[in-house]
Amino acid sequence: MKRNLPSVALRAGLACVAFALAQAASAERLPLERIKLPPGFEISVFADGVRDARSLALGRNNVLFVGTRADRVYAVRYRDAKATQVLTIASGLNMPNGVALRDGALYVAEVNRILRFDDIEAQLEGRPKPAVVTDRFPRETHHGLKFIRFGPDGWLYVPVGAPCNICEPDPRHGMISRIHTDGSGYEVFSRGVRNSVGFDWDPRTRELWFTDNGRDMLGDELPSDELNHAPKPEMHFGYPYCHQGDAADPEFGRKRSCSEFSPPAVKLGPTWPRSACASTPARASPPSTATTSSLPSTAHGTARRKSATESRAWSSKAAAC
Repeated sequence: MKRNLPSVALRAGLACVAFALAQAASAERLPLERIKLPPGFEISVFADGVRDARSLALGRNNVLFVGTRADRVYAVRYRDAKATQVLTIASGLNMPNGVALRDGALYVAEVNRILRFDDIEAQLEGRPKPAVVTDRFPRETHHGLKFIRFGPDGWLYVPVGAPCNICEPDPRHGMISRIHTDGSGYEVFSRGVRNSVGFDWDPRTRELWFTDNGRDMLGDELPSDELNHAPKPEMHFGYPYCHQGDAADPEFGRKRSCSEFSPPAVKLGPTWPRSACASTPARASPPSTATTSSLPSTAHGTARRKSATESRAWSSKAAAC
């Protein structure tokens, strides 16, 4: 069954895969058949020429905002599930990966700053000047890309990855923080998080679920990436001492026991970096998965695993999701 891509696939994060592939090989036919999808899902190229695309935020008037791992932020106008115009609304930024919308304003996360473009849809072609919400975040670029999203509590959630493959990070790293829309009220929500690049809230319980990419250089099968459930603040998910809930790190595991930390709700498998995670209500899911809310996640291959040659997307149904 064909479905409207902007309203379903973009919300589910699946279009991120098409964007990423399109920017790498825009002039060639993309091997979309190699992307493994859950039953009932479809994928196609939504927009071409959107280089280094990473995060997406859906606007009100057939506009999709796209953050990148380079220096630009795009606005993509579309009609009938196909892009009609690609506009650059900002350039010269420091890896503006995260994009989120609130009260008509576009929030953009650079490595160390959060910017706000007010009334953004009214000035798409005018290169609007942003306000700096905060510049308090670290400047390290290792795991410095920031996926951002507004929670049901009205706070803006901002992850800060560990500035390394494996290390004991200082308190500014290895966690998910949150701030008010004006940049005030900064606090840490979750710790022990190596590198989360996708999260969302269960629409029924309003509880946070997030992915976390496991460390490298422990072989092909260890550790698993994680889908974590954080129903309350101040939970610790193990990094760098414990991975996947039950695997002590060979370097740091002697310092603290895995029993001290919150285990993942789901082990997602080893060495498949997650690129998206978004809650999808039953009404927006294919018939085969529409009995409950689900949490689609996308993953891309990695050069660190010998057998990692393809991209995947699937739906995790865990606990309250």
